[in-house]
Amino acid sequence: MKFHLGLLALAATAYAHAHHDHDEAIPDHVREELLKKWDQEWSFSGIASFAHLKPVKCLVEPDERYDIAVIGAPFDTAVSYRPGARFGPRAIRAASARQMAGTSYNTRAGINPYSSWATVKDCGDIPITPFDNALAERQMYEAFLELGSRRALTAADSQYGTKGISAGKPKLVTLGGDHSVALPALRALYQIYGKPITVLHFDAHLDTWNPVRYSAYWTSEQAAFNHGSFFHKASREGLICNSTSAHAGLRTRLTGTTDSDYTNPGPEQGFMRIHADDIDDLGPMGVVDRIVERIGLDPEQPVYLSVDIDVLDPATAPGTGTPEPGGWTTREFIRIMRGLEKLNVVGADIVEVSPSYDNKGETTALAAAQVAFEIITSLVKAGAGEELGGWYGRKENAADEKVQETAPKKDEL
Repeated sequence: MKFHLGLLALAATAYAHAHHDHDEAIPDHVREELLKKWDQEWSFSGIASFAHLKPVKCLVEPDERYDIAVIGAPFDTAVSYRPGARFGPRAIRAASARQMAGTSYNTRAGINPYSSWATVKDCGDIPITPFDNALAERQMYEAFLELGSRRALTAADSQYGTKGISAGKPKLVTLGGDHSVALPALRALYQIYGKPITVLHFDAHLDTWNPVRYSAYWTSEQAAFNHGSFFHKASREGLICNSTSAHAGLRTRLTGTTDSDYTNPGPEQGFMRIHADDIDDLGPMGVVDRIVERIGLDPEQPVYLSVDIDVLDPATAPGTGTPEPGGWTTREFIRIMRGLEKLNVVGADIVEVSPSYDNKGETTALAAAQVAFEIITSLVKAGAGEELGGWYGRKENAADEKVQETAPKKDEL
């Protein structure tokens, strides 16, 4: 009987599809009316894609093209303390619900990143295995390489899009996941750009630890892949431009009884360091100036922006794997992010969001979603093809100065 009912159901489905295939096309005026009535969402409705972007599984759609892709990396089996960041991409997407194309004009930048020249897509998640970290490394690398090697939707010779070394290339914004996802991302970027990548790293921790820090006895090649040693590994592979890279927000404890983690020779020691306490003396824009002076604005030097959410103080971002008291506030960090819009960023990540440790207000996920918004805004603004100004570009002041320059002087009247 169940088998008979199953056949009936299949037959009914086939009939419905056949009947649908022979229907006439919906008239344009009917389609327009439907769109006017129903083509809208509230911030609390719809599928939980990032910023209500249309979700696409780009890894199984080889013809899918974009200028900026948001990609999830739900991986957390390389952590040294609290796991849970595999749920980070889901939490960040949910926290981005109030970001919609119609309500996302960024006043500091003078642009709406979702309603501008750039095509931004949520490309879903990389299906990363939780059982084999070596295989997970490979999966992430191949996914980042595939998605980052496609031609951007905006051509290199367009008036829009970034110029220089990244012209015609898409940008990936990764939602982690633990911080080890940055290693396969850097490997992919090295292949795409053919040169070492400048890294701007916001974190409470160095993440350049020699893997023997965790155990000098029980060691293996795979044990070196963890969320505290990936920059050490990347530096030894020649992936990082150490003369221009920087840490910012540091406040971690070191190993042993000396500052040898800072002073021992090694390729990863080339990072400039800005400590969390430095903001008291420099202020947010002083931190920005230090970073820009170090990294530079060279359009031929690619920059990877890596944001561990634990750069924020756990008072405002408790939902992370290795919380460290004494960090920056969300407001301070957003101010810093807003000052870095002219860096030649070719890829970015926001990692270590562990929603099981977040509070009821989900402030960690909200902060991460805002950081992603600021990064995407800066990427779009960089390719706008004109000087947009905004709060930090002083567009209004520039317009006033232009009026004053063209106005007749008193002695000319």
